Amino acid sequence: MRLSVLDLVPVRTDQTTSDALAATVRLAQTADHLGFTRYWVAEHHNMPSVGATSPPVLIAYLAAQTSQLRLGSGGVMLPNHAPLAVAEQFALLEAAAPGRIDLGIGRAPGSDQVTSFLLRGAAGRDDRDIDQFPEYLDHVRAMMSARGVSVQLRDGDYNLKATPAAASEPRLWLLGSSMYSARLAAAKGLPYVFAHHFSGNGTEEALALYRSEFVPSELTAEPVTFLTVNAAVADTRDEATALMLPNLHMMARLRTGQPLGPVELVEDARGAELTPQQQHIVDSGLARAVVGTPAEAAEQLTALAQRFDVDEVMVHPVASAHRGTDPRTAPARETTLELLAKELF
Repeated sequence: MRLSVLDLVPVRTDQTTSDALAATVRLAQTADHLGFTRYWVAEHHNMPSVGATSPPVLIAYLAAQTSQLRLGSGGVMLPNHAPLAVAEQFALLEAAAPGRIDLGIGRAPGSDQVTSFLLRGAAGRDDRDIDQFPEYLDHVRAMMSARGVSVQLRDGDYNLKATPAAASEPRLWLLGSSMYSARLAAAKGLPYVFAHHFSGNGTEEALALYRSEFVPSELTAEPVTFLTVNAAVADTRDEATALMLPNLHMMARLRTGQPLGPVELVEDARGAELTPQQQHIVDSGLARAVVGTPAEAAEQLTALAQRFDVDEVMVHPVASAHRGTDPRTAPARETTLELLAKELF
């Protein structure tokens, strides 16, 4: 089973953005050294706990400090951006790190309504860009190719390329957490990733739909998919659970409309008062996560891969840190990867 990593560049209460980015570099280098397959970074905006706002900037930074990992976006939220801008960014990344770039594309805004309005409205974008998402996917794909795309104008065709002379293209993936995304990925013959770490609802149905309706394409001859899962691994299950709780508390606040802040330290999450609804969200998150000792975590990952018939799982290492940890490090996140690799590689 191949293992990969999803990173939102979490920002703890003891960290600045610079600290969180330094910790992410160390985590990516750890994944690179251990033999993980790919390392994806997300796009979220105006969240106190998430430093990943610009996937192409992060990918370029990490590409210069790693050597083997495939680096990608999990994902670029396409309605926020002009398709040409996305195609140019990732074509340039592919030219700089040939064969190492994945372009994962999503349809969600990756932000709250106010931030989304300011982000998209300033660029003259609106909800029509969501409706045009399938067409925009085609545009990005075509513009990154060596032949580019032909634009029909009144006085003739105009050839548009994301880069002058592409020798290779980023691997294009469609991300989602719904039947819509599964059906679209199947219709366009794209690899598909289900965001199991986010909700865990509908995973089996979405993957089954994707496989049953898949139409082979130039990019992908047969269905290709993996899924994501939250993970925290430590020497004991109690410690792994304690390391995961700050992330789950943050998700509980998000889903119940409470004010958000940076990711708590372990000591601050202990004994936190939660509403019954929030406690249910935390309990559900623990139930579907990979959490425990190395042997327990390896068993959970293997069972997850078998249940959903995938040969790759992307772990989202959400372990927080104890008070007194060097802010420029995330040792529990690194340990999660190290312990999983020792058990499974």
